[in-house]
Amino acid sequence: MRDSENSRIEEAANSSYLLDNAGKEAPVRLAALAAMFDPGTIRHLEACGVGGGWQCLEVGGGGGSIATWLANRVGSTGRVLVTDIDPRFLSTLGHSNVEIQRHNIVTDPLPESAFDLIHARLVLVHLPEWEKVLRRLWKALKPGGWLVDEEFDSNSVPPDPTVSPGEVLLKTQIALARLMADRGFDRRYGRLLFARLRAQGFVSVGAEARMSMVQSGSPGATLVRANYEQLRGAMIGAGYITEQEFDQDLARLNDPDFMMPSSILWAAWGRRP
Repeated sequence: MRDSENSRIEEAANSSYLLDNAGKEAPVRLAALAAMFDPGTIRHLEACGVGGGWQCLEVGGGGGSIATWLANRVGSTGRVLVTDIDPRFLSTLGHSNVEIQRHNIVTDPLPESAFDLIHARLVLVHLPEWEKVLRRLWKALKPGGWLVDEEFDSNSVPPDPTVSPGEVLLKTQIALARLMADRGFDRRYGRLLFARLRAQGFVSVGAEARMSMVQSGSPGATLVRANYEQLRGAMIGAGYITEQEFDQDLARLNDPDFMMPSSILWAAWGRRP
């Protein structure tokens, strides 16, 4: 095994966040997430009324697609602060109203009562300290400001071959779930998000779930493949799957008859009173 792969396995074993931006699969994963979910995200942000002059925070900016939309929306009188623990894919954002910051949302400071809108997607689900982070986001909002958070529920709708014969629960998917659980990933987080915003004290709270069928050639299949490939060494190294089983599952993603429900992406939103 090459030294670089050994290094990545060691990094994965020591990291609580496995799907980091350092992996070579990250650009593919981020593009697939944008293709799958940006239209719905934008619809929710529009519903909050985001417009000219707004001060916005994008937590976990990833590939920058939503930060770019926000920058265009708030215009020259607005501002978008984009943070990520690894902002390597944000450096090409060329908007004068965008500030990029390397930032750990768990430990690094945030200004208080500063933002009209905070958006995060697939951030809190990875964090055992999610409750602390949710309180910090509350404090960072201006009174009346909106939080829109989007998180996966990958537990509620598993593949079921009795419903559709082509649906398969891949062994690699089970291995991935075990690995994420080892790192504190809450597979039901999205399902619980609505109640957690209410408990924090947000008002005008709402929620919506979105999912799709993963099939060969779809953005969902691209996302699943990128996740599997990035965590291949970690899953095999943990003994959760064999190399042969992994390769068989990867080949299944190209089968025209293959199908698998995607994880449910729950969007929940609310205002600080």
